[in-house]
Amino acid sequence: MILGQIGFVPSFFPEGNVLMYTWIVFLHLTGVFVFLLGHGASANVAFKLRGERNPDRIRALLDLSLTSFGGMYVGLLLLLITGIIAGFMGNHWIHGWIWASIVLLIALFVLMYLLGTSYYNKVRHAVGVPIYKRSDQQPLGETKSEPEITALVNTSQPLIVMVVGVVGLLLLLWLMMFKPF
Repeated sequence: MILGQIGFVPSFFPEGNVLMYTWIVFLHLTGVFVFLLGHGASANVAFKLRGERNPDRIRALLDLSLTSFGGMYVGLLLLLITGIIAGFMGNHWIHGWIWASIVLLIALFVLMYLLGTSYYNKVRHAVGVPIYKRSDQQPLGETKSEPEITALVNTSQPLIVMVVGVVGLLLLLWLMMFKPF
């Protein structure tokens, strides 16, 4: 089978399991795609916030970011489950690249959570939105002054988060594609 010849499917598979492994990898990549779609909305919001000064528009953008988390976590769960299954099906657990991928994924998750959440929480606080609540779910708190909001949304933190995320994703892709060790 051509997939086995290019290293996509381990060559020791009985012919009947190749199709199942291919479906698991397909679902794994689907999980990545769904994760990136959900997370992409949040990333775009971070950059759109830089140009906003109106607290109502900022609240709407924060609501959009918050609602994208559902798809992001569904995609993350799908890619984790199918990645573990593919690891067993392909006997990949004996190789270092899969363990490096897991460590890198966990490190990225923690870093992105810390960097991204701290930024969004500061902006939420500045426009009176409770943390992890949409602006229509509870009464709004006090809104900071326009210069305070401007200083907050003009930070470079979203760019730092994006660079960390993109570099991390490229490293994960490299590990999975080239299986260097």
